[in-house]
Amino acid sequence: MRDVRLDDRATPLDLTPEEFAEIGHRLVDDLAALLGSLRDRPLGPDVTPDEVRAALDASAPIPEEGMDAATLMRDTTRMLIEHSLYNAHPRFFGYVTAGAAPIGVLADLLASGINPNVGGWALSPMASEIEDQTIRWISELVGFPVEGDGVLTSGGNLANMLGFYAARAARAGWDVRMHGLRSEDAAALRVYASTATHTWIQKAADLSGLGCASIRWIETDVVERMNVAALRAAIDEDLEAGHHPFMVVATGGSVSTGAVDDLPAIRELCDAYDVWMHVDGAYGAFAARAPNVPEELRAISAADSVALDPHKWLYAPLEAGCVLVRDPSALLAAFSYRPEYYSFQQDAKNYFERGIQNSRGFRALKVWMQLKQAGRSGYVRMISEDIELARRFFEIADAHPELETFVHALSITTYRYVPDDLRARTAEPGVATYLNELNEQIQARMEKGGDAFVSNAVLGEIYALRMCVVNFRTRLEDVEALVEISAELGRAADATLRPDALRAPAVEDGAYE
Repeated sequence: MRDVRLDDRATPLDLTPEEFAEIGHRLVDDLAALLGSLRDRPLGPDVTPDEVRAALDASAPIPEEGMDAATLMRDTTRMLIEHSLYNAHPRFFGYVTAGAAPIGVLADLLASGINPNVGGWALSPMASEIEDQTIRWISELVGFPVEGDGVLTSGGNLANMLGFYAARAARAGWDVRMHGLRSEDAAALRVYASTATHTWIQKAADLSGLGCASIRWIETDVVERMNVAALRAAIDEDLEAGHHPFMVVATGGSVSTGAVDDLPAIRELCDAYDVWMHVDGAYGAFAARAPNVPEELRAISAADSVALDPHKWLYAPLEAGCVLVRDPSALLAAFSYRPEYYSFQQDAKNYFERGIQNSRGFRALKVWMQLKQAGRSGYVRMISEDIELARRFFEIADAHPELETFVHALSITTYRYVPDDLRARTAEPGVATYLNELNEQIQARMEKGGDAFVSNAVLGEIYALRMCVVNFRTRLEDVEALVEISAELGRAADATLRPDALRAPAVEDGAYE
């Protein structure tokens, strides 16, 4: 090591400004070509995990010597383009995953280039102020009080969990951060969530030390809305048993069907019992001010905390989640520690005090730039159009002789393929089982085919196909195409999969049909 020259140091990671510009321009050109050709591309490759690993040379050891940066970027770009699923494709209808807005893609490049640590204000002056403004703008967009507080997170799981911890600190009834769950004042904490709630709630209960048994699961109706009468009964039962209700999790757009709970009624109930009201709006909250949504969704403005995902219905690149809290001190009360080795000024927001992370990337920039580019009216229009496209799909599929529709809510429609000759027999156990297998196979074939992509929902005993529109590139022709693609794949799968016992016997001359 004594022979290493440190006065004129050369490292393998450095690039000259000219090299950086040349490689960067080539990458932007390649990405521009990709985005411009999405409509003409398959959604993704029909490849096996082994084929992807072979393309990567996954078993290779770490290289002893490095390679040329320009070649590395070119090869990596090609590898990713050839072996990726494109959620930005206009016929990607799976899960709640949006394609990234182009300005958001460029914002991520800019954020990485500046590379601020948005944990302490002194480490990220402008980035911290941009995040603060972004949180206020998100609050304005969905109608939440701007006097509150918030923080950007990796996604909905963490955003919801931060709301959970804020509720625990605010409503436990003792200093739960200092004494944990063994305080002499401790009672068994209880949280209430509908059976349609995302699995983040189990993670939060588990990691907080409450345990999953602390969750009281509240039944829903047939479209996954929480039964508020059952919620009240569960709280009364727990109070009678000496337990301590501290939080109700309401849903502002369920994952499977887009259901929205009766938020005004839940707010009234939470006020009556002094319980924290949290809304999981990771999917639906950004639609709260659209004209074609349930009125109940607008009541997220009355929640104590709300989780939202800009990488869903704001079309931001992954990752970008957000939690908003009504009480501006709630996140500090749940997360703030100020060690001596952090000498940050207190006249500005230090985001390490408002969540789990200390070191934080500049997630806010892409969201802020997209809000600046589209504006409130632009987002309201795009979200409203997404909802209308899902509604139009529902109408077209409902009129199709081989498709059966179930629920349309927000920008989700659930449906399935039913062969015309089995339509009158769907209640028969053998037919019901076969239709589930058939539609599962349709989903698998669609995924491999690359013409469209849907996910699924389980509605009671029914395996349904589920399409969700959170894509500013999707047009009416795309949802119309999904109807025909579903029917064509259904016919092909039925021709090969149907058991003989469910096939109609051949009609002979003179026989009756």
